Amino acid sequence: MHLPTYLTMLAAAERTLAASHLRVAGGHTDEPDVRYTCTGFAAQSTRNADALDPIAERYAGRRQAEPDRLHPRGLTAVRPGPVGLLRDLQDLYQLAGLVEITWTLVGQAAAGARDRELIGVAGASGPRIGAQLAWLRMRMKAAAPQTLLVAP
Repeated sequence: MHLPTYLTMLAAAERTLAASHLRVAGGHTDEPDVRYTCTGFAAQSTRNADALDPIAERYAGRRQAEPDRLHPRGLTAVRPGPVGLLRDLQDLYQLAGLVEITWTLVGQAAAGARDRELIGVAGASGPRIGAQLAWLRMRMKAAAPQTLLVAP
């Protein structure tokens, strides 16, 4: 059974996403919407990961060997300026996309296993990541013309 592996990976990916959001929030303090929104998203991702912990613990005894490269790398530094912000938001988008599809996969497995607790957690957490993706997409689209055409 590989569900325990995916639960562990998903919790780690949510925590990596939270840390990456905080890094971007702290690195782009001149953009108030980015600072406040990313800080809120970080808290949300932490709550999602925390909700998975007891479920992952319940499945821990069934865990199999983990495939290579299942743990996503988060942002280790932010880039300066408008182009840096755009690139940082793209990195967050990629990481959030991985988290979103993993929630979908885990939700499908939860339904197959008839695990009501996991179905509930996946049903609540997946859409929250979708909202993060929507905001990131909107913010990048809003910044792109000025950043790519005008900014030095």
